[in-house]
Amino acid sequence: MSSEDARAGGGGAPRYTHGHHESVLRSHRWRTAQNSAGYLLAHLAPGVSVLDIGCGPGTITMDLARLVAPGSVVGIDRSEEAVGAARGLAEGSSGVSFEVGDLFSMRFADSSFDVVHAHQVLQHLEDPVRALVEMARVCRSDGVVAVRDGDYASMTWYPEYPELDRWLDLYRRTARANGGQPDAGRRLVSWARAAGCTDTSASASTWCFATPEDRRWWAETWAERITVTALADRVRELGLADQGELEEIGRAWLRWAAEPDGWFSMIHGEVLCHPG
Repeated sequence: MSSEDARAGGGGAPRYTHGHHESVLRSHRWRTAQNSAGYLLAHLAPGVSVLDIGCGPGTITMDLARLVAPGSVVGIDRSEEAVGAARGLAEGSSGVSFEVGDLFSMRFADSSFDVVHAHQVLQHLEDPVRALVEMARVCRSDGVVAVRDGDYASMTWYPEYPELDRWLDLYRRTARANGGQPDAGRRLVSWARAAGCTDTSASASTWCFATPEDRRWWAETWAERITVTALADRVRELGLADQGELEEIGRAWLRWAAEPDGWFSMIHGEVLCHPG
Protein backbone atom coordinates (compact mmCIF):
# COMPACT_ATOMS: atom_id res chain seq x y z
CA MET A 1 0.00 0.00 0.00
CA SER A 2 0.56 0.50 0.24
CA SER A 3 0.65 3.99 1.59
CA GLU A 4 3.35 5.29 -0.71
CA ASP A 5 2.28 8.68 -2.06
CA ALA A 6 5.58 9.73 -3.55
CA ARG A 7 5.84 12.85 -5.66
CA ALA A 8 7.26 12.65 -9.16
CA GLY A 9 9.35 15.80 -9.22
CA GLY A 10 6.69 18.50 -9.35
CA GLY A 11 3.97 16.12 -10.52
CA GLY A 12 3.43 13.39 -7.91
CA ALA A 13 0.10 12.67 -6.32
CA PRO A 14 -0.71 15.61 -3.98
CA ARG A 15 -1.94 13.31 -1.25
CA TYR A 16 -2.51 9.69 -0.35
CA THR A 17 -6.24 9.23 -0.92
CA HIS A 18 -6.85 6.87 1.98
CA GLY A 19 -4.87 8.74 4.63
CA HIS A 20 -3.55 6.96 7.73
CA HIS A 21 -6.56 6.75 10.02
CA GLU A 22 -6.64 3.66 12.24
CA SER A 23 -9.38 2.16 10.05
CA VAL A 24 -7.01 2.33 7.06
CA LEU A 25 -4.09 0.82 8.95
CA ARG A 26 -6.42 -1.88 10.29
CA SER A 27 -7.32 -2.77 6.73
CA HIS A 28 -3.66 -2.82 5.70
CA ARG A 29 -2.69 -5.04 8.64
CA TRP A 30 -4.94 -7.77 7.24
CA ARG A 31 -2.64 -8.11 4.22
CA THR A 32 -0.15 -10.95 4.10
CA ALA A 33 2.20 -12.34 1.49
CA GLN A 34 -0.26 -15.20 1.03
CA ASN A 35 -3.38 -13.11 0.39
CA SER A 36 -1.67 -10.18 -1.35
CA ALA A 37 1.54 -11.41 -3.01
CA GLY A 38 0.86 -15.01 -3.98
CA TYR A 39 2.04 -14.37 -7.55
CA LEU A 40 5.52 -13.54 -6.20
CA LEU A 41 6.09 -16.42 -3.77
CA ALA A 42 7.63 -18.83 -6.28
CA HIS A 43 10.35 -16.25 -6.96
CA LEU A 44 11.44 -16.03 -3.33
CA ALA A 45 14.11 -18.19 -1.72
CA PRO A 46 16.36 -18.13 1.35
CA GLY A 47 19.08 -15.52 0.99
CA VAL A 48 17.21 -13.28 -1.44
CA SER A 49 17.27 -9.51 -0.83
CA VAL A 50 13.95 -7.64 -1.08
CA LEU A 51 12.88 -4.01 -1.20
CA ASP A 52 9.21 -3.52 -0.26
CA ILE A 53 8.00 -0.11 -1.47
CA GLY A 54 4.98 1.48 0.19
CA CYS A 55 5.21 -1.06 3.00
CA GLY A 56 2.54 0.52 5.19
CA PRO A 57 2.36 -1.14 8.64
CA GLY A 58 4.63 -3.93 7.45
CA THR A 59 2.60 -7.14 7.54
CA ILE A 60 3.47 -8.17 3.96
CA THR A 61 7.08 -7.10 4.52
CA MET A 62 7.41 -9.28 7.60
CA ASP A 63 6.07 -12.28 5.71
CA LEU A 64 8.56 -11.65 2.91
CA ALA A 65 11.36 -11.50 5.49
CA ARG A 66 10.38 -14.89 6.90
CA LEU A 67 10.30 -16.40 3.41
CA VAL A 68 13.76 -15.16 2.38
CA ALA A 69 15.62 -15.51 5.72
CA PRO A 70 18.56 -15.23 6.13
CA GLY A 71 18.20 -12.73 3.30
CA SER A 72 17.58 -9.06 4.01
CA VAL A 73 14.37 -7.08 3.52
CA VAL A 74 13.93 -3.31 3.60
CA GLY A 75 10.50 -1.68 3.73
CA ILE A 76 10.06 1.98 2.84
CA ASP A 77 7.07 4.28 3.05
CA ARG A 78 6.52 8.03 2.89
CA SER A 79 4.41 7.94 6.05
CA GLU A 80 6.31 8.22 9.34
CA GLU A 81 3.21 6.89 11.11
CA ALA A 82 3.13 3.75 8.97
CA VAL A 83 6.87 3.20 9.34
CA GLY A 84 6.55 3.56 13.09
CA ALA A 85 3.85 0.88 13.14
CA ALA A 86 6.01 -1.40 10.99
CA ARG A 87 9.02 -0.94 13.26
CA GLY A 88 6.89 -1.89 16.23
CA LEU A 89 5.80 -5.07 14.44
CA ALA A 90 9.42 -5.92 13.61
CA GLU A 91 10.80 -5.34 17.10
CA GLY A 92 13.13 -8.20 17.99
CA SER A 93 13.26 -9.53 14.42
CA SER A 94 16.45 -9.77 12.39
CA GLY A 95 17.00 -9.31 8.67
CA VAL A 96 14.24 -6.72 8.23
CA SER A 97 14.27 -2.94 8.58
CA PHE A 98 11.91 -0.07 7.85
CA GLU A 99 12.60 3.51 6.90
CA VAL A 100 10.89 6.63 5.64
CA GLY A 101 11.70 7.02 1.97
CA ASP A 102 10.55 8.53 -1.30
CA LEU A 103 10.06 6.14 -4.22
CA PHE A 104 11.26 8.75 -6.70
CA SER A 105 14.54 9.53 -4.90
CA MET A 106 15.58 6.30 -3.22
CA ARG A 107 18.97 6.28 -1.53
CA PHE A 108 19.85 2.80 -2.82
CA ALA A 109 22.56 2.20 -5.41
CA ASP A 110 21.81 0.65 -8.77
CA SER A 111 21.24 -3.13 -8.73
CA SER A 112 20.88 -3.33 -4.94
CA PHE A 113 18.07 -5.91 -4.62
CA ASP A 114 17.03 -9.26 -6.04
CA VAL A 115 13.33 -8.42 -5.71
CA VAL A 116 11.69 -4.98 -5.75
CA HIS A 117 8.04 -5.21 -4.73
CA ALA A 118 5.15 -2.74 -4.51
CA HIS A 119 1.63 -3.58 -3.44
CA GLN A 120 -1.19 -1.08 -4.06
CA VAL A 121 1.28 1.72 -4.77
CA LEU A 122 1.22 2.63 -8.46
CA GLN A 123 -2.50 3.45 -8.38
CA HIS A 124 -1.75 6.49 -6.22
CA LEU A 125 0.91 8.04 -8.47
CA GLU A 126 0.63 10.56 -11.28
CA ASP A 127 3.68 9.01 -12.94
CA PRO A 128 3.63 5.23 -12.39
CA VAL A 129 5.97 4.68 -15.34
CA ARG A 130 8.66 6.80 -13.72
CA ALA A 131 8.11 4.83 -10.52
CA LEU A 132 8.72 1.57 -12.37
CA VAL A 133 11.88 3.00 -13.95
CA GLU A 134 13.21 3.77 -10.47
CA MET A 135 12.17 0.34 -9.17
CA ALA A 136 14.03 -1.27 -12.08
CA ARG A 137 17.10 0.86 -11.36
CA VAL A 138 17.59 -0.62 -7.89
CA CYS A 139 16.79 -4.17 -9.05
CA ARG A 140 19.56 -6.49 -10.20
CA SER A 141 19.57 -7.35 -13.90
CA ASP A 142 18.59 -10.94 -13.17
CA GLY A 143 16.15 -9.88 -10.45
CA VAL A 144 12.39 -9.39 -10.39
CA VAL A 145 10.26 -6.26 -10.26
CA ALA A 146 6.84 -7.20 -8.85
CA VAL A 147 3.76 -4.97 -8.69
CA ARG A 148 0.17 -5.66 -7.73
CA ASP A 149 -2.63 -3.11 -7.84
CA GLY A 150 -6.36 -3.15 -7.40
CA ASP A 151 -8.82 -2.23 -10.12
CA TYR A 152 -11.71 -0.39 -8.54
CA ALA A 153 -13.92 -0.64 -11.61
CA SER A 154 -13.80 -4.42 -11.16
CA MET A 155 -15.40 -4.27 -7.72
CA THR A 156 -18.73 -6.04 -7.59
CA TRP A 157 -21.10 -7.05 -4.82
CA TYR A 158 -24.46 -8.52 -3.94
CA PRO A 159 -27.08 -7.59 -2.86
CA GLU A 160 -27.06 -4.34 -4.78
CA TYR A 161 -27.11 -1.12 -2.79
CA PRO A 162 -27.31 2.24 -4.60
CA GLU A 163 -25.31 3.81 -1.75
CA LEU A 164 -22.42 1.46 -2.53
CA ASP A 165 -22.60 2.43 -6.20
CA ARG A 166 -22.27 6.00 -4.99
CA TRP A 167 -19.36 5.04 -2.71
CA LEU A 168 -17.44 3.55 -5.63
CA ASP A 169 -18.12 6.58 -7.83
CA LEU A 170 -16.95 8.96 -5.10
CA TYR A 171 -13.78 7.00 -4.46
CA ARG A 172 -12.80 6.79 -8.12
CA ARG A 173 -13.46 10.49 -8.70
CA THR A 174 -11.52 11.47 -5.59
CA ALA A 175 -8.54 9.25 -6.41
CA ARG A 176 -8.32 10.79 -9.87
CA ALA A 177 -8.59 14.29 -8.42
CA ASN A 178 -5.62 13.36 -6.22
CA GLY A 179 -3.58 12.45 -9.29
CA GLY A 180 -4.02 8.68 -9.10
CA GLN A 181 -5.52 5.96 -11.27
CA PRO A 182 -7.97 3.80 -9.27
CA ASP A 183 -8.30 1.30 -12.13
CA ALA A 184 -4.57 0.60 -12.15
CA GLY A 185 -4.67 -3.18 -12.24
CA ARG A 186 -5.52 -3.41 -15.93
CA ARG A 187 -2.76 -0.94 -16.83
CA LEU A 188 0.23 -2.62 -15.19
CA VAL A 189 1.44 -4.39 -18.32
CA SER A 190 1.28 -1.15 -20.31
CA TRP A 191 3.15 0.76 -17.61
CA ALA A 192 5.85 -1.92 -17.30
CA ARG A 193 6.41 -1.93 -21.05
CA ALA A 194 6.59 1.87 -21.12
CA ALA A 195 9.21 1.73 -18.36
CA GLY A 196 11.40 -0.51 -20.51
CA CYS A 197 10.94 -3.64 -18.40
CA THR A 198 11.30 -6.99 -20.17
CA ASP A 199 9.97 -10.55 -19.88
CA THR A 200 6.71 -9.23 -18.49
CA SER A 201 4.44 -11.87 -16.98
CA ALA A 202 0.90 -10.79 -16.09
CA SER A 203 -1.69 -12.39 -13.86
CA ALA A 204 -4.70 -11.52 -11.74
CA SER A 205 -6.08 -12.57 -8.39
CA THR A 206 -9.01 -11.58 -6.25
CA TRP A 207 -10.04 -10.68 -2.77
CA CYS A 208 -13.46 -12.01 -1.85
CA PHE A 209 -15.45 -11.21 1.29
CA ALA A 210 -18.42 -13.52 1.71
CA THR A 211 -18.40 -15.04 5.20
CA PRO A 212 -20.21 -13.15 7.97
CA GLU A 213 -16.87 -12.37 9.65
CA ASP A 214 -15.20 -11.17 6.43
CA ARG A 215 -18.19 -9.06 5.43
CA ARG A 216 -18.36 -7.41 8.82
CA TRP A 217 -14.63 -6.62 8.86
CA TRP A 218 -14.61 -5.21 5.32
CA ALA A 219 -17.79 -3.20 5.82
CA GLU A 220 -16.76 -1.77 9.19
CA THR A 221 -13.45 -0.51 7.80
CA TRP A 222 -15.16 1.18 4.84
CA ALA A 223 -17.97 2.59 6.96
CA GLU A 224 -15.25 4.48 8.84
CA ARG A 225 -13.06 5.23 5.83
CA ILE A 226 -15.86 6.97 3.96
CA THR A 227 -16.95 9.05 6.94
CA VAL A 228 -14.03 10.03 9.21
CA THR A 229 -10.77 9.73 7.26
CA ALA A 230 -8.73 11.81 4.82
CA LEU A 231 -10.86 10.32 2.06
CA ALA A 232 -14.00 11.82 3.58
CA ASP A 233 -12.24 15.16 4.06
CA ARG A 234 -11.17 15.21 0.42
CA VAL A 235 -14.64 14.24 -0.87
CA ARG A 236 -16.12 17.19 1.01
CA GLU A 237 -13.29 19.50 -0.04
CA LEU A 238 -13.96 18.66 -3.70
CA GLY A 239 -17.68 19.28 -3.21
CA LEU A 240 -18.59 15.76 -4.35
CA ALA A 241 -20.77 14.96 -1.31
CA ASP A 242 -21.65 16.34 2.10
CA GLN A 243 -21.16 14.62 5.45
CA GLY A 244 -24.82 13.57 5.57
CA GLU A 245 -24.49 11.56 2.38
CA LEU A 246 -21.23 10.02 3.55
CA GLU A 247 -22.93 8.91 6.76
CA GLU A 248 -25.70 7.30 4.69
CA ILE A 249 -23.09 5.39 2.71
CA GLY A 250 -21.43 4.24 5.93
CA ARG A 251 -24.75 2.90 7.25
CA ALA A 252 -25.37 1.14 3.95
CA TRP A 253 -22.05 -0.68 4.30
CA LEU A 254 -23.17 -2.05 7.66
CA ARG A 255 -26.56 -3.10 6.29
CA TRP A 256 -24.84 -4.90 3.44
CA ALA A 257 -22.59 -6.75 5.91
CA ALA A 258 -25.68 -8.09 7.70
CA GLU A 259 -27.09 -9.59 4.49
CA PRO A 260 -26.90 -13.41 4.73
CA ASP A 261 -26.29 -13.56 0.97
CA GLY A 262 -23.71 -10.77 1.02
CA TRP A 263 -20.73 -11.12 -1.33
CA PHE A 264 -17.99 -8.72 -2.43
CA SER A 265 -15.05 -9.24 -4.75
CA MET A 266 -12.38 -7.23 -6.57
CA ILE A 267 -9.74 -8.07 -9.16
CA HIS A 268 -6.07 -7.18 -8.75
CA GLY A 269 -3.67 -6.95 -11.65
CA GLU A 270 -0.20 -8.38 -11.14
CA VAL A 271 3.02 -8.08 -13.11
CA LEU A 272 6.42 -9.71 -12.77
CA CYS A 273 9.17 -8.34 -14.98
CA HIS A 274 12.91 -7.77 -15.28
CA PRO A 275 14.82 -4.51 -15.59
CA GLY A 276 15.35 -3.52 -19.21
